Amino acid sequence: MNQRRKHQALDPRKWFDRLQPQTLQIAMWLLYLNGFFALIGYLDKSDWAGIARVNKGLVGSLIGLFVVVAFIVGGFLMANDRKVGYKLGLVAAFSPFALRIWILWSDSRFSTLDKITGGNTFGFIFEAALCALLLHPQSREHQRVWYS
Repeated sequence: MNQRRKHQALDPRKWFDRLQPQTLQIAMWLLYLNGFFALIGYLDKSDWAGIARVNKGLVGSLIGLFVVVAFIVGGFLMANDRKVGYKLGLVAAFSPFALRIWILWSDSRFSTLDKITGGNTFGFIFEAALCALLLHPQSREHQRVWYS
């Protein structure tokens, strides 16, 4: 059965799967929500993806755009039971931490804590929650067994 599911086409209408565990359901919503706000931040240069676009030139622009796409496509592929979607979701979930460290690494005005949290405790809580939901044993087990 798993072999048959592996070759099924993606369903463009399936953006959410109610049959997945709650941890993955909530993670999917957070991926879409973070993707929306990352897109806005990328365009108006207010989010870390947008700041990378300004401060790091072409490489920063491409990485920032990849982050925006990773949030949305990761959630969509997870809804369609694809392992690559789960992996892309993990990359997207950890991207704000990586972007902040990349952008602020050499700036001595910021403490290590600020480089990790970005000085925004509320935003950090949601970013950490997304990582925790994706790395939760129930999420990992479900994707290992059911995702193709």
